[in-house]
Amino acid sequence: MHWPRKGWDLRGLLKKNGLLIATAVSVPLGIGLGVAVRDHGALSSLDKFYFGFPGEILMRMLKLIILPLIVSSIITGVASLKSEVSGLIGLRAITYYFTTTVIAVILGIILVITIKPGGSVNTEDIDRFGSSQNVSMVDAMLDLIRNMFPENLVQACFQQYKTKREEIVLGVMNTTSATSLFHASSLQGDSPKDYHVVGSYSDGINILGLIVFCLVFGSVIGNMGEQGRTLVDVFDALNEATMRVVQIIMCYMPVGVLFLIAAKIAAVDDWSIFTKLGLYMATVLSGLAIHGLLVLPLLYLVVVRKNPYKFAWGMTQALLTALMISSSSATLPVTFQCVEENNKVDKRITRFMLPVGATINMDGTALYEAVAAIFIAQLNNYPLSIGQIITISVTATAASIGAAGVPNAGLVTMVIVLTAVGLPANDVTLIIAVDWLLDRFRTVINVLGDAYGTGIVEKLSEAELGRVSSPSLPDNTEHD
Repeated sequence: MHWPRKGWDLRGLLKKNGLLIATAVSVPLGIGLGVAVRDHGALSSLDKFYFGFPGEILMRMLKLIILPLIVSSIITGVASLKSEVSGLIGLRAITYYFTTTVIAVILGIILVITIKPGGSVNTEDIDRFGSSQNVSMVDAMLDLIRNMFPENLVQACFQQYKTKREEIVLGVMNTTSATSLFHASSLQGDSPKDYHVVGSYSDGINILGLIVFCLVFGSVIGNMGEQGRTLVDVFDALNEATMRVVQIIMCYMPVGVLFLIAAKIAAVDDWSIFTKLGLYMATVLSGLAIHGLLVLPLLYLVVVRKNPYKFAWGMTQALLTALMISSSSATLPVTFQCVEENNKVDKRITRFMLPVGATINMDGTALYEAVAAIFIAQLNNYPLSIGQIITISVTATAASIGAAGVPNAGLVTMVIVLTAVGLPANDVTLIIAVDWLLDRFRTVINVLGDAYGTGIVEKLSEAELGRVSSPSLPDNTEHD
């Protein structure tokens, strides 16, 4: 009597989770294909570039949808809430982001001081890769604030503003590298250095500027009553259409993921670096695992009083995507779908929090930067005082906020942390060879932290959400 029902349930399970299963299977297949191509394919660099083309298409499709998704989701999410309610939710969100980031930094510092991965390897044994940029904390933070208020909204859709300092030497302007390190008290001979600050634009969506504008614009049209209802309906329809496009893109995801991971593995030439930096990698991965499997679920359990691992299971598709493409922003379309459809979090919360979280909530990046800075200090036999460790924690927290949700952004902000405590910025090149792998895992934690945050803030905001009704945004307050 029960066998047909079980068979039907199995078919229903496969139908419901078919895309997730296909994506999960594509990961080991991609690893196997990449190893086979690297060992037996004898591909040239050009061949490897073409080999990764299907994966590149997936990345381009996901990035394509970021702009309409962020604009439509934030405007409709904020417009559906009264200004005082959105203010309370925003305060809770920022408190959550700051708290989890600080916890991640402290956890990373405790682990790296306890394990001491830098004590088991010498800098001479590690090859340097690439070159480092000198970055100033002041410049990075001011550029962050500047980008919050773009001069041109259209330009913000494809360019970000950055400053660089041009050194004046004997009346001749000598251009230093972009966002160069500024030593206000350094001397050249007996004369202090002087600088001009010059602004320029670089390619890439100014997500932070768009978020700030959409928050204000959504709040304004939300308070216009019936006069603003038309605009709210337009952006709500745009959001719904965008999510349907995301569903189409996700059908291609298993193929794209397979070739993304295969191409990356095929491109790795020196595998011995993973042995040399094995303890450092183990320290970072251990910290990320503890934060993602214990700290964040515990916070969720304490506040929401529901199974945090069931919630995390609903995020599996987004976490796999983050692992493969290594970008919080590019994962955002999938994150929306998982949080709203699988975990049934109120859309007014997700549309408000997820775009902001993908931009400023970087728990994994903050933990990684704290571990990497102390690891490099250990490599150089550089003893750190309590004050310097506190400086690292504060700087890592601030730098992670300034890190864009794109691949390898942590390497740039890593230099800020190193220079804050007098460590050689060039030593960041020692860890570049393994950063591509660690970047994927810390992106997973970034995305998971954003997702848990929506559930926690939704629970804390139940009273306010219950008093706010929205005909276009259903109040889904019950989780699976």
